[in-house]
Amino acid sequence: MIRTIAIALLLIFAGNASAQTVRFPSVAVGNSAAGPEISGWMYKPSGAGPFPGIVLAHTCGGVSPHTDIWGKLLASWGYVVVAPDSFGPRGEKSVCGRGNAVNGNMRVADVAGAIDFLNAQPFVRKGEIGLIGHSHGGWTAVRAVQKNYGLAARGLKAAVAYYPSCAPQFDRDVAVPLLILIGDKDDWTLAENCRKLQAAGFTQPSLVDVVYYPNAYHSFDNKAGDRTITVADGKSHRLAYDPVAGPDAEARARAFFAKYLR
Repeated sequence: MIRTIAIALLLIFAGNASAQTVRFPSVAVGNSAAGPEISGWMYKPSGAGPFPGIVLAHTCGGVSPHTDIWGKLLASWGYVVVAPDSFGPRGEKSVCGRGNAVNGNMRVADVAGAIDFLNAQPFVRKGEIGLIGHSHGGWTAVRAVQKNYGLAARGLKAAVAYYPSCAPQFDRDVAVPLLILIGDKDDWTLAENCRKLQAAGFTQPSLVDVVYYPNAYHSFDNKAGDRTITVADGKSHRLAYDPVAGPDAEARARAFFAKYLR
């Protein structure tokens, strides 16, 4: 009930920022099967455009005020943003602590559908699409840039992954410029795993940049405050805004998208 009220408030406030609900199909790509029809929210900059576009992948907690903050921020930078709800259409609200209920591979199909949707809009510059995701959405972003999904051919030009999970056995074949931003004190998505991925070697290392913040915990961009949460698997994790990492990562993300989408 509380989450339902929060989402309702989110939509009311999002409406003030010219956000609107959208629907589009989830599209099979690589080994990611098509999911159900996806609902989501679109944020537009002021003006007629055309603008480059960005797909915004939410955390394991689903669509939340954090999604709205980032949707508005990216729109203020001059991008048309589509934030798919990957959980609701699949009958889930949150998968924190059970991330494979709707995993990163599955969500790549939603990203593909969102890219196609953006490319079809007259106010979006076709083929100039970025992707940004946080935590579970960061995992989605890392998977989406793998060569076997072919999203570069659909117009994906750059991706930013905030505190994602990294897996050397799956994530080495990056085919789209990728920026990973993660905290060394993250006890949920471990920076150590991203270092192992780097050590294993990317097939195109020039496409990948990884930034480690020595004092940052999980969710270091979220100003919700320092807190510890216990998730479905019984594990507890510290989440904390970092006044150094947060602004630095935001500036890097903005510059990264400007480089590849402008």
